[in-house]
Formats: sequence, structure tokens, C-alpha cells
Amino acid sequence: MLFKIGVLIYGYFAGALIQAGYWMGKFNKIDIRDYGSGNAGTTNVMRTLGKKAGIATYLLDAFKAVIADILIHFLIVPHTAIPEMLLFLYCGLGIVLGHNFPFYLKFKGGKGIAASSGVVISLMLFPKYCFMFTVFGIVFFALVARISRYVSLASLIGMAMFFVEFLIWGFLGWLPLNGTDLVEGTVIVFALAALAFIRHRSNIVRLVQGTERKIGEKKN
Repeated sequence: MLFKIGVLIYGYFAGALIQAGYWMGKFNKIDIRDYGSGNAGTTNVMRTLGKKAGIATYLLDAFKAVIADILIHFLIVPHTAIPEMLLFLYCGLGIVLGHNFPFYLKFKGGKGIAASSGVVISLMLFPKYCFMFTVFGIVFFALVARISRYVSLASLIGMAMFFVEFLIWGFLGWLPLNGTDLVEGTVIVFALAALAFIRHRSNIVRLVQGTERKIGEKKN
């Protein structure tokens, strides 16, 4: 339990301190949270500062999870019998919490999609069919975004499908987790998906009302 709590806390600080959208705004002498949607995530950065800034923000926010997990692989895994994937997931949850609720920004950060995608990408390090989480994630996001032109809807469906896929993979025995470890892992993935929906509450309302901003649509 100590290692699980440790990597969760480690993930939180990694997610909070590497707050790419906020620092990208500071580099451009603004607080990104004072512009657009008021969010410190990739989409708002892209709409406010341009495509290059948005892509850089996504890459930094996503790969902070991958880098954190690689460090866990070398520094923590050799010293515990806890399954590596479970440690990755605890760390990932911490990263998303830190990204969404950074302590030094009055707990006002991003919405966690880029950070969550980094957690999904990090699972490619595991054998069998775990690489398919990333493949399906890209496919679902691209298709929904292409058809609906809503980034928020594509993000939410992508996270929901990640949870469904994790359930299926666990049932089929395709994950390096068993018994209570599998249950814990499933709960964490559910929490990641739930956080995405919670952080997108206002987007969901706008989607229902038909007022959500589409890709390429100018703000009125």
C-alpha cells in the first residue's frame, strides 16, 4: 500500500508541476485561464495561442505520464511485488489529479484528456494486446471528431471506450493483472473516465443544448 500511495503522490506532483498549458501561456506573457474557455488544456491553448502551441502543450501533458511511468519501471518496480501496470495506473491517476487540480494554481488546471491519453500510451509498454488501447483511442477520437466536429465529445467517448476496453481485456485475460489487482486497476480506469466527464460538465450541457463550439468554428 505504501508504494501505491507513494506513486499516486509522485504522479500528482508530476501532473501539477508540468502544467504545460499554464506555462505555455506564461511564456507568451498571459494567464491562459483568463482567455477562451478559461481552461489550461490543449484545446484552449490551441484556440488562443495557435496550433503549434497547442500541439506542444498536448505532447508535454501527455508524455509527462509516459516519462513518470518509465521512472517507476526503473526505480520502484524492482523493489516491490506489486504488478507494474497497477503502479502505472496509480501514478496515472495522480498525474490526472495533479493536472486537473494543481495546488499552486488554486486547483484550477486542465480537464485531463491529454494527461489521460498519456496514461493510455504508457500501457503500450506491456505485452499482448495492450498497444490496442492507444490504437483504438486514436481511432475513436479521430472518427468522432471528424463526424461530429466536437473535440469534447470525441474526448469523452474516447475515455468511455478506454474503460469498456479495459473491462473486456480484463475479462479475456489479456492484462497482466489478476484478482484484486485487476479489480483495483478497473476502479482506477473508471475513476479516470469519471474525472473526464466531471471536468467536462459544462461541455456536456452545451452539447445537449447545441451550443458547444465545433472544430474550426469562430467564437461569436
